[in-house]
Amino acid sequence: MKVVVVGGGVVGLSSAYELASAGCEVILLEAEACGAGASHGNAAKVALAESTPVPGPGVLLQGIRWMLKPDSPLSIRPSLAPGYLKFLLRMALHCNARDFEAGLDVHLRLGEDANGLFDEYQHQGIGFEMHDRGVLLAFETAERFEEHSRSLEAFASVGHLADELHGDDLLETEPALSERIRHGLFFPADRQIEPDSLTHGLLGKLDELGVKVREGVAVRSFVRCSDTVTAVVTTDAEVIATDAVVIAAGVPTGALLAELGRRLPIYSGKGYSIDYSPAPIDLRTSLTLEDTRVAVTPLNGMLRLAGTMEFGSRDDEGNDIRVEAIRRAARQSFRDWGDEPTGERAPWAGSRPMTPDGLPVIGSLGTAKNAYVNSGHSMLGLTLAPASAKVLADIMLGRKSTLSSDLLARISPKRF
Repeated sequence: MKVVVVGGGVVGLSSAYELASAGCEVILLEAEACGAGASHGNAAKVALAESTPVPGPGVLLQGIRWMLKPDSPLSIRPSLAPGYLKFLLRMALHCNARDFEAGLDVHLRLGEDANGLFDEYQHQGIGFEMHDRGVLLAFETAERFEEHSRSLEAFASVGHLADELHGDDLLETEPALSERIRHGLFFPADRQIEPDSLTHGLLGKLDELGVKVREGVAVRSFVRCSDTVTAVVTTDAEVIATDAVVIAAGVPTGALLAELGRRLPIYSGKGYSIDYSPAPIDLRTSLTLEDTRVAVTPLNGMLRLAGTMEFGSRDDEGNDIRVEAIRRAARQSFRDWGDEPTGERAPWAGSRPMTPDGLPVIGSLGTAKNAYVNSGHSMLGLTLAPASAKVLADIMLGRKSTLSSDLLARISPKRF
């Protein structure tokens, strides 16, 4: 089977790898450079301990309260297109305890073997930087700690057990923290991956497997014969014949799927990250500063800060106020950070593909029998990419899936 995969982020690259490994002839098209979008600027970790969906009880209400606070962890821009307003209203319907718990269960089941899949990547000769430092979720207040702890039973059900730490025990685990951080949950299984190294490793493996990767090539339209896509037409008028097409293009996925006759609510949630090289401090573990929603990830020779969720942006331009909020979180949370640490690189801002229920969209599109989608992973693209690619390949090739039919229905595009 000849397959065209549209999208060169970690989800698209993983999808191409699974299909090529199964014997498919694969062409991958990326409008810009592979791995240059959200796959480049993410929090650089396999976030098993942070698999909660974005829609949760009170999330949008809190966002509305924060609208007048430009440096808040969650931002909703008040001037929005009608489509985005509809997206937020649909998200509001999922901001309840029942949907939150159901969504968390989907993420945990989909990602429960993430570490094993990344180990298999390396076993298959895909080289990339990976660490197993675990993650410490750090809290300033007992209220936030207790709020988060309500989900611990769900994590324990799939083997993710957390150590509870308070006061001096917390500071003994991570001495770099300031005294204002008083509570913590340490998940030892979480890992850290330098995302650019993963992109390069996957590209190298795809080359070995004979996959044709075309960067700087965007899709203009699709050729259809009845209920089948027969070719992909690029913006430079090249026509690429195909037996199947996979749309895994992050935020642009929504517009591409509309060309195939189905409109899915995939919209942008902008995030930010800042890299420091050399790292301003030495850390024993990866952290997430839960009160400010800032991830802190140590990598080889550098440290990454990542955070914020900005709904309503139509571009990837940075916001200095939101960048400064991330810097301030580090200054307040680490005892030896300093006012202006050296080694700061240019901040990054980029769009992550969000859905109103917070879950990815994986499966057959329905409007064409050979069109498929793998997108909408929000902040879990790196974590869920290998498993999502396997699920997609199983569906496309008629193999028995490791996921139950109920779970497959909950991530299917047909749910919208």
